[in-house]
Amino acid sequence: MSTGPDPARRRTRPVLGVVAVAVLCALAFVVLDVVIAAFVVVLLLTGLVIALAARDWDQHPDFEQRELERARRRKEKWQRNAGARARDRARWEAHQARRSAAGGAADDSRSQPPA
Repeated sequence: MSTGPDPARRRTRPVLGVVAVAVLCALAFVVLDVVIAAFVVVLLLTGLVIALAARDWDQHPDFEQRELERARRRKEKWQRNAGARARDRARWEAHQARRSAAGGAADDSRSQPPA
């Protein structure tokens, strides 16, 4: 059983809203003064934009779903970059081994805390 509205109905509602606003705008300019009609048109167009933006407002995923998706993407990226991390770790360990073998660890002022 479908829980959402009919897809054809979801497409016709915005079209009907646009047509209704267009008719009301034209009618406002015919019946009312130009300045008042312009104000009415601004209000109608603002309402139409808000209605179109809000028509699927509750269709977004909730916080937990978004966080699960982000966690899944982070895990995939972590797994994708595992080789690069292993290479970086090996290079760092080789660098540290060279420094300790050369005795440069005591001479390097960056590795010593300030006195």
